[in-house]
Amino acid sequence: MTYKTDIEIAQACEKKNIREIAQVAGIDEKYLEQYGNYKAKIDFSFLKDHADKPDGKLILVTAITPTPAGEGKTTTSVGLADGMRKLGTNTVVALREPSLGHVFGIKGGAAGGGYAQVVPMEDINLHFTGDFHAVTTAHNLLAAVLDNHIHHGNALGIDVRRVVWKRVLDLNDRALRNVIVGLGGKAHGVPRESGFDITVASEMMAILCLAEGIDDLKSRLGKIIVAYTFGGRAITADDLNVTGALTLLFKDAIKPNLVQTLEGTPAIIHGGPFANIAHGCNSVQATKYALKLADIVVTEAGFGADLGAEKFIDIKCRLSGLRPNAVVIVATVRALKLHGGVAKNNLQAVDMEALARGFGNLEKHIESIKGFGIPAVVAINKFPTDTAEELEFVEKHCRELGARAALSTVFSDGGDGGLKLAEAVENACNQPSKFRFTYEDDMSIADKINAVATKIYGADGVDFTPSAQKQLEEIDRLGYSKLPVCIAKTQYSLTDDASKIGRPRGFRVTVRELKISAGAGFIVALLGSILTMPGLPKKPAAENMDITADGIITGLF
Repeated sequence: MTYKTDIEIAQACEKKNIREIAQVAGIDEKYLEQYGNYKAKIDFSFLKDHADKPDGKLILVTAITPTPAGEGKTTTSVGLADGMRKLGTNTVVALREPSLGHVFGIKGGAAGGGYAQVVPMEDINLHFTGDFHAVTTAHNLLAAVLDNHIHHGNALGIDVRRVVWKRVLDLNDRALRNVIVGLGGKAHGVPRESGFDITVASEMMAILCLAEGIDDLKSRLGKIIVAYTFGGRAITADDLNVTGALTLLFKDAIKPNLVQTLEGTPAIIHGGPFANIAHGCNSVQATKYALKLADIVVTEAGFGADLGAEKFIDIKCRLSGLRPNAVVIVATVRALKLHGGVAKNNLQAVDMEALARGFGNLEKHIESIKGFGIPAVVAINKFPTDTAEELEFVEKHCRELGARAALSTVFSDGGDGGLKLAEAVENACNQPSKFRFTYEDDMSIADKINAVATKIYGADGVDFTPSAQKQLEEIDRLGYSKLPVCIAKTQYSLTDDASKIGRPRGFRVTVRELKISAGAGFIVALLGSILTMPGLPKKPAAENMDITADGIITGLF
């Protein structure tokens, strides 16, 4: 049997004009800024004009710890939204934008898959409406102004050994992780060590996704710490008199983007911080726009529940007042068997013992979501090789843990394949919840990190390197100890060691570095060997991509 690729399915779709999608969503044309026929930005006056309209209910989609076998979180989010609409529920899906680093790296496109995608898939994956370019340019403008200030006399007394603002690029490029800038003589700046992060790790990406409007955006940008003086004072963007210029670069990027699913469900896509090195959620603005438009909003957070869901709740919800009514955890039989120790090339074989071992990973994520006081639904993303025995095992054990479970075939069947999941989610939304965070604001930074590590990862405790201990003291001295924490760690394990799959027990995690993201409003804690600039694999997805003379793109996924 010949199967269509994701991009072939997307290209065969008869897309509706974006004005028609806006009409379905209830957005008056006066709020639309069109980017061609199939995508548009929504003016930020929309939220102000609809402030009195009641919010819909919010569904967060997360997943088990990701594996090479695949889980399908974005695909499930899109298919669930399509399934909800088929049930007659007014639904909007709110997603993150894909990073070009991700697109050209391991996976290729990142707009869902099969018959549960957002379109125009090519545009969403390649440049889209320029939001990431705005982040990259603003970030690098601040870096340029900082180096220019040092070059022209350094009136602020900046210690060049303590410049903490790097440059960014929205590509995976390991060669740029550590660089020397300012070489070439006196006319070319002051030599110092620096480096590049990927754009989605920029604090400005987090700011874009947490800002509640232009004024809030400007305030946050001005608080960004770029360096320290010889006396230990933090130097901010406001100190460099560049906050206004940074803000104007975001004049369009701050507006959420409207597109559609293959089945014509309105989709708002905006922002895209990675969840392993940033907070992993689409913008607060996009989510709040969607809640004014729909009775049910389906949104997602990156990677497993230990990363994306924890940060969605402990950072995004804490800072915005959002509260999810239910959480969907995406799992596959294949991925659970891999967590149970089965090799990737043997996943089609039935191995109930391995499935039972691997189920521990899903069990931990269910426990974490229940710990937040939110009803949990497990979406079992069904593969053709799954047997009835395996599927029943997963469903039965989910029920025993107090979580609803539903089969999902949205990849092959679109919204029709998400009807059972949609029904389970609607039922979960009507259940009582007792929402709570993992930690309280007045706890110390060390205690907050320990709370996440023990409650969410299942660790026995946290160790801090000597340099991290000094950074904890500085954070307290500078008055930032009340901020939430954003933990950067591997996505492939509940621990800080990517090789420890399944549900590890009896482990500790190590914090090697802490960074103050004063503008975003959180403290970043780096665990293990996590990198803020990924590298390309031996055979990047980019090698399979091309475009024909008549503009047809191939190989995007």
